Amino acid sequence: MSDMVRAAVQVGPRQIELREFPRPRIGADDGLLRVEANGICGSDVEMYKGHLRMGQYPVIPGHEPLGIIEEVGETAAQRWGVQPGDRVALEVIVPCRVCHDCLIGRYQSCRNRTIGHGVTGLGTPPGLWGGLAEYLYLTPNAILHKVDNQLPAELAVMFNPLGAGVRWAVHLGDVQLGDTVLVLGSGQRGIASVIAARAAGAGTIIITGLAADAHKLALAREFGADHTIVVDGDEAVDTVERVREITDGAMADVVLELTPMAAEPVSDALLAARHGGRVVLAGLKGNRDVPVRTDLIINRALHVIGAFGVDAGSYAEAIEIIESGRFPLEKLHTHSFGLDDTALAMETLAGEATGDPAVHVSVHPHS
Repeated sequence: MSDMVRAAVQVGPRQIELREFPRPRIGADDGLLRVEANGICGSDVEMYKGHLRMGQYPVIPGHEPLGIIEEVGETAAQRWGVQPGDRVALEVIVPCRVCHDCLIGRYQSCRNRTIGHGVTGLGTPPGLWGGLAEYLYLTPNAILHKVDNQLPAELAVMFNPLGAGVRWAVHLGDVQLGDTVLVLGSGQRGIASVIAARAAGAGTIIITGLAADAHKLALAREFGADHTIVVDGDEAVDTVERVREITDGAMADVVLELTPMAAEPVSDALLAARHGGRVVLAGLKGNRDVPVRTDLIINRALHVIGAFGVDAGSYAEAIEIIESGRFPLEKLHTHSFGLDDTALAMETLAGEATGDPAVHVSVHPHS
């Protein structure tokens, strides 16, 4: 086994270099993950382009790592409940575990966290914090979730987008039996939200997308969407009016706004929600100011919630859905790449590469 670890390092916008790092030495309280696959999401693409800065260059990207425990110390094994050979999914956030927020279960709000997988730079030893590497260092406070070893890696690595769907639709959106749910955006997390809403018993599910997203909208229907709305081009339909028509004026109980960088869907989300409805905002806009009609929120008694990442409960439920085999999730996975083609993986998800359109893309460092 080599003493060096290969990793994809982002050194600037659209600049990825392959570098080698010393293999970390593992003690009693930490571990080493052999990365099987790392999912690529929209925020990775925005970081790759330089539109979104969540860390400092140079950095090893990748915040959706799935892998096999290669080494683990005795204390860490007991704490995590794992042994070498176990497959685990890794959370982005590494909390301190001892502050007030951590102790009462709000670990995502931990003010002492200094490590984030895929965003912590090389200046923090040992540098191997991102999933776009052959091995990833497991710091003592890392949060792991065991996953069935028998699942194909391309399927198991969907824990993050599906976890987002569970978190945003069910935990934050509070989808109830029979609810009408509107999902603005048909990327992998939009489709995952359809899956989560359907699993929670939603009555009517509506999803929007671009004309170029016809393949994604078709998949959304396969996974439980009742209606699809194209918002641009010759087939463009006014989202709010179409929701009004579908619901006979009742509007949506829950609206999820998941579109990256676009401002108009935020207004659509507020207008399409019923009086007293819930609006979950999860689409990052690149730190731009987005106009919001606060009178609309007040007069319609809307519950507007910001969605920050995915928590442990959502990951656990997402993994249960994957392991259940209830949904044909393999239809979502469209592209697998090796570590050498990390930049191409980003560009493929961004729709910049030639070939079949992408939905779910993953990088497999050992392939």
